[in-house]
Amino acid sequence: MISAALLSPESLMGGWLLYVPVLIWAMLRAPWVELFTDSRRQHLLFGTVFALFLLWLVRRDFDTGVSYHFIGMTAVTLLLDWPLAIVGGLIAQLGLLALGRQDLAALGVNGVLLILLPVAVTEACAWLVERAQPRNPFVYIFCSGFFAAALSALLCLLCALGLLWFDERFAMPEWLEDFVGYLWLIIFPEAFINGMVISALVVFCPEWLETFNRTRYLSAPWKDEDPRS
Repeated sequence: MISAALLSPESLMGGWLLYVPVLIWAMLRAPWVELFTDSRRQHLLFGTVFALFLLWLVRRDFDTGVSYHFIGMTAVTLLLDWPLAIVGGLIAQLGLLALGRQDLAALGVNGVLLILLPVAVTEACAWLVERAQPRNPFVYIFCSGFFAAALSALLCLLCALGLLWFDERFAMPEWLEDFVGYLWLIIFPEAFINGMVISALVVFCPEWLETFNRTRYLSAPWKDEDPRS
């Protein structure tokens, strides 16, 4: 998460111009009728938003104005699908804003980096997996869970560093060339957290995952009948 003081007015405005249209599109595509008539979906949405809010509260704030915390949007996207995931991320952001843990001016930029980017990466990975139509649920868990979360964390970090470098308001550390070695300390925990959540949901509550094809993954393998029988 980036403080507004580290970003130029152009970057802040660009973040809002990217975030608001996608947010409106997500609200228009969200299944509000099913949400209001299905108490299970309501509980999933509220519980997911609360868990995401708590996850974003557990963070390390640096004096430079940059904060580090886990993203968690991969599991949220697979659980709620992308429209409600974006809406849920906004609600979690507003919770941080109410507690003074986020700047209103930088809400657009942080929304693009921490919500839209992970949701887009997760949706792309899930689409590729669904297009391949594998029957092994571990393919879904690894590609849509572990790999998507790791890729989301990597792209989020690189885009944030690139934005800070472009605005020239953040003093980059001299050891930036050694930063690659620390990427694993960020990528692996993000992949582990999201992957473990998805693994648990696939095993115990697969019906909660909106992007999980239970008919294909969990149905018994079809076999030809023995002609001698």
